[in-house]
Amino acid sequence: MATDNLLQEFPPVSTEFWEEAIRRDLKGADYAKKLIWQTDEGLAVKPYYRAEDIAGLDLPVAASGDFPYLRGARLTGDWRIREEIDAVEPEQANHMAQSAVIAGAEEIAFCNSAIKNASDLGLLLVNLEEIPVHFESANESLLRLLIERLKERPSSAQVSTGFDPLTNLDFAAKVIRAATPALAPFTVHGECFEEQGATAVEEVGFTLAASIDFLAQMQARKVEIDCTAASLTFNFSMGANFFFQIAKLRAIRLLWARVVESFGGSQESAAVHIHARTSRWNKTIYDPYVNVLRGTTEAISAILGGADSLTVAPFDECYEAPGEASRRLARNTQILLKQEALLSRVADPGAGSYAIEVITDFIVREGWKQMQEIEAAGGYRKARADGILTRALVQSMTARDKAVIARRRVFTGTNQYANRAERALDRIDVSRSSSGRRGARVYEQVRLRTERHTAASGHTPRVLLAETGDAKMRTARSNFAANFFACAGFDIVTQRFETAAEIAAADADLIVLCSSDPEYFALAKEVLAKLKTLERKTPVLIAGNPEEAEQMRAAGVADFVHIRTNPIEFLTAWQQRLGIRE
Repeated sequence: MATDNLLQEFPPVSTEFWEEAIRRDLKGADYAKKLIWQTDEGLAVKPYYRAEDIAGLDLPVAASGDFPYLRGARLTGDWRIREEIDAVEPEQANHMAQSAVIAGAEEIAFCNSAIKNASDLGLLLVNLEEIPVHFESANESLLRLLIERLKERPSSAQVSTGFDPLTNLDFAAKVIRAATPALAPFTVHGECFEEQGATAVEEVGFTLAASIDFLAQMQARKVEIDCTAASLTFNFSMGANFFFQIAKLRAIRLLWARVVESFGGSQESAAVHIHARTSRWNKTIYDPYVNVLRGTTEAISAILGGADSLTVAPFDECYEAPGEASRRLARNTQILLKQEALLSRVADPGAGSYAIEVITDFIVREGWKQMQEIEAAGGYRKARADGILTRALVQSMTARDKAVIARRRVFTGTNQYANRAERALDRIDVSRSSSGRRGARVYEQVRLRTERHTAASGHTPRVLLAETGDAKMRTARSNFAANFFACAGFDIVTQRFETAAEIAAADADLIVLCSSDPEYFALAKEVLAKLKTLERKTPVLIAGNPEEAEQMRAAGVADFVHIRTNPIEFLTAWQQRLGIRE
């Protein structure tokens, strides 16, 4: 069957036709509120994109592997699986690294290894000569040792470190002049910005500004631009915003290439090396296996964005030292994506995707503006010293925290859809769970407070969700309330009642009436009267925010829980009223 004219059987559909169909389906609902996604970065994302949306974008058409590397610096989508080794003693760290390589790791990052001399370094690198190695916590002493070792024993495998090049600029210049091609001695730590609240635009803009500052300082010290560019790797943390995470890696490659070009560097030296790591900020101690899923989607966005190497963190690292099982699961996540899902076979699979191209173009333009603002303020180091970056990050983090508290930013299993039966107190290492900044911690603290109370008193506060009246509203409101109170780890009982007397007689520490607004006032007064007759002081709450709320309070209703209620303030207040202290 000939297919040349197959598409002619499908007449073109105009954007106006699509828009009209959408308006009909909305039946008068607000288009922008229903379908336009207002992102933290300031981009209003449409519900669909068409070829016309990318017609005017100023993005290069170069293929994968070609300058300016928007579509990747490699001809394939392959990446290296990096495993982090936390062991301190060189011999133990080496043993763990060799085991990881045998199990599928393709690159090793030593995070805490104590290296005092060349002998320690030698012990650490036994049988790892052909494996790319990264030293995350490198200092000046270790950099000198690495330079000497690579001069004596040239390596074909890449060696890199996490040393911040802006720490000591004169030292950095000496290192670049002395380093062999196998050594990339410095890292620009873009991941720090994500973990401090930065949007994707801010991550790109701040990271770019830091790297430009370094290039300028090395140029002032007469260091060749190609050597300076080759000395850097970029680290990024991959958050949950899937499409923006893909786009930010594409954007930074393009912008970095343009920067190196503007400094007079070669096209080859403008190909940046990007290492990506799954985010620490959005991991949770409750429902921790959801962290596996989070890590997987973050890994996929890094891969589709063209990361050169990738670390998928063990799902339990936020609350305990990862064991072999969780480390293996993290490693196998990448192996599966590479060997079974075959994501390594295609370079830049997002190329031509209308939405991804639009988002990339937006981050390129806005990230460049962000960098220019920092340059206008005197450059990265001055802007950082003057607190400009800190103020921007605080503002972004504050917005992010508010979204978490309001449950607009969802942590599945923690601030939404919590497993009420789960207990975490006995399995967490407090020193780990409280280190760093994680978005879910504010909810975890509330729930752990309940757990500690239960452990001390033997009693978990019981919340009775009393369904009565209108069938549709009682179910909707009891579901909302169950999800809401589960965030505090309360014992929740949902039960349907016919009479107020039955509700008042039920065993509970809190009674939450779940019905419709027109039924609430009479129901509440009757339940309160029955409680008084029984000489019970059980607080009565309303699931909703009816117009008669003030009259109900005057009648004795203790509180109201609804979509605009601040969960942290509300749950903390009720914990205190129920005798739960820190």
